Amino acid sequence: MRIREGHLVDDAPNGSVRFRDRVLGYIGLTKPRVIELLLVTTIPAMLLAHRGTVDPVLIFNTLVGGLLAAAGANTLNCVADADIDKVMKRTERRALARATVPRSHALIFGLTLSVASFFWLWWTTNMLSAHLAGATIAFYVLVYTLLLKRRTSQNVVWGGAAGCMPVMIGWSAVTGTIQWPALVMFLIIFFWTPPHTWALAMRYKEDYKAAGVPMLPAVATEQQVTKQILIYTWLTVAATLALALATGWLYAAVAIVAGTWFLVMAHQLYAGVRRGEPVKPLRLFLQSNNYLAVVFLALAVDSALALPALFSV
Repeated sequence: MRIREGHLVDDAPNGSVRFRDRVLGYIGLTKPRVIELLLVTTIPAMLLAHRGTVDPVLIFNTLVGGLLAAAGANTLNCVADADIDKVMKRTERRALARATVPRSHALIFGLTLSVASFFWLWWTTNMLSAHLAGATIAFYVLVYTLLLKRRTSQNVVWGGAAGCMPVMIGWSAVTGTIQWPALVMFLIIFFWTPPHTWALAMRYKEDYKAAGVPMLPAVATEQQVTKQILIYTWLTVAATLALALATGWLYAAVAIVAGTWFLVMAHQLYAGVRRGEPVKPLRLFLQSNNYLAVVFLALAVDSALALPALFSV
């Protein structure tokens, strides 16, 4: 068994039990690699919310609720996108595209996970966190997947707001409120999502054209796309530096170094396209994951140790 393009693929020889294929199909519907990225941002947000003293049980319960919410939203996204997943090479091996899982069963599975996430968070954290999770699922499925994705080249700009919500849920689980550091963390991921997604879409733009999805790289020139990537990269780095006002010196130092590195990569991609040189946008996509992980890991360590601030308001 291995992960390919965000979904699980069974490499077992022919004749393997169909039940295993079905189970792998259900797991693949939840997009495990996407969930992993979302949960990586939740723990640092919780640690920052109450620097150095967060109950491990509360962290565990919040992660379970977040996992259920993300799994439910991703499954419902797969149900809505089953038709285009069959057309795109990047997604043609997903469970619904291959009919490994019946679409009606996937719908029930997604709804069950979504409802379970709401009640789990309500029971183990607080009502605000539960409502934020429910709103996130509704926004991702109804607004992004059904309304924006097939209608506008700015789909991931606004649809990416759903991916920002784990930090809000984590913060609210600890404090019962939403305060400005949570909003800044939201903006970090909000601004990070377009360059991350568009870099991947540049590699697979023919897939989006074939599926009729107006992802920006499928409807704009490479120079226009990389210029937008550069702008959003600058906004991402600016947001990470703004968060330093609520953190210690370790996070601030890492944010400066990692931000410089991320900006250099985005500028190199833009400059290469302007010069008409062959570029590798997939490199920026992969490294953007590392960038976000490094920044939030530094935030987690900084918050857990309650280090003194480098900057102060």
